[in-house]
Amino acid sequence: MNLFLLLLALFSVLPGSWARCFCKVTGSLDDCACDVETIDNFNNRNLFTKLQKLLSSDYFRFYKVNLNNPCPFWTDSGHCGLRDCAVKPCTANEVPEGLKSNSHKVKKNVIVLIVCDETRQALLEWNRHDDEADRFCMHDDEDSPHAQYVDLLLNPERYTGYKGPEAWQIWNSIYEENCFKPYTVQRPLNPLVSSSRKGFYRWLEGLCVEKRAFYRLVSGLHASINVHLSARYLLADSWFERKWGHNVTEFQLRFDEELTKGEGPKRLRNLYFLYLIELRALAKVLPFFERPSFNLYTGQPEQDRENKELLLGLLHMAKSFPLHFDETTLFAGDKKEAAKLKDDFKLTFKNISRIMDCVGCFKCRLWGKLQTQGLGTALKILFSEKQIETLPQSSSSKPSFQLNRQEIVSLFNAFGRTLFQ
Repeated sequence: MNLFLLLLALFSVLPGSWARCFCKVTGSLDDCACDVETIDNFNNRNLFTKLQKLLSSDYFRFYKVNLNNPCPFWTDSGHCGLRDCAVKPCTANEVPEGLKSNSHKVKKNVIVLIVCDETRQALLEWNRHDDEADRFCMHDDEDSPHAQYVDLLLNPERYTGYKGPEAWQIWNSIYEENCFKPYTVQRPLNPLVSSSRKGFYRWLEGLCVEKRAFYRLVSGLHASINVHLSARYLLADSWFERKWGHNVTEFQLRFDEELTKGEGPKRLRNLYFLYLIELRALAKVLPFFERPSFNLYTGQPEQDRENKELLLGLLHMAKSFPLHFDETTLFAGDKKEAAKLKDDFKLTFKNISRIMDCVGCFKCRLWGKLQTQGLGTALKILFSEKQIETLPQSSSSKPSFQLNRQEIVSLFNAFGRTLFQ
């Protein structure tokens, strides 16, 4: 079952007054030519099965992450002590040998030179700077001794009990300080302050399309997380059983039209918008993965070959979607102003990715970091069209566009979060 079928399933067990919430999520989406029904039909028929099979493979299930970065913005009050907040990292024997070796990493242009240590360090810094210039989010240092592999299938995103003021502080910092919003405009249903819906939407509708899209992506990400927490909720906890399942009441509190004063359907529509953006990125990045020199390397040749075929089939299917989001409507107009706006957009999203290191629950931090990195990678792809079009087919030439394994794994798993697994 995917996310859209999950929504239907949740509301099918509710009285008619509750079902109205999902019925409101229909028709055209703002700022794009697509509609909800086309997305539902395409996703349900074409993508779900292929994506779930891909995400269960070794290349995509193991994600290297540093969960011990300190919060860069405020004094950390300590980590969550609830057992469901814990993340179980992989032991050395659980990670495929191909992932642990350096041979799976995408090779840079190699020049054989005898250089001093200072020159070698400078070359590394130049490469790092080239990579950072195109990124929309902060990346963990995969070579850090604190970075560990995590099996995403054994550490699923679900309700952990992490809530209250500390959790509110995370989202409040994201919405209030990193969505181009003045402090005088209060967002609806902010648990920390009273607010006015009319003033907020007058402000939002008056924004340029880029800043409006930014807010909707953040809201869609928030909605995706809340849907999964409601869908994988701890329903029973005793000495003989721990039962996880759909918590309809929790879902109602977050998305029902009446209980959320009309906000729930807007949140779900923003989730569709997030889906469209990431789907468009998958379609555009196809040439990068089609190169003969690219491999999903795990050290298991037959499985690696099959997974690349599956990946390319998925990307060709994504490309066939009839109503893709048109990213050329963003950062158009005056080149100088557009460049400044794009830099602001990039810096603000990087800030949000850094906020993920302030999440007190390790399980929530893991999935928050992965999903923000995945969305950041999608944005990087959308605005690297020229570089992708000029990619060399040979591995001996320096590529104009690059994705490392961390970006690849986060991109596809983040897209998988817009579905229900």
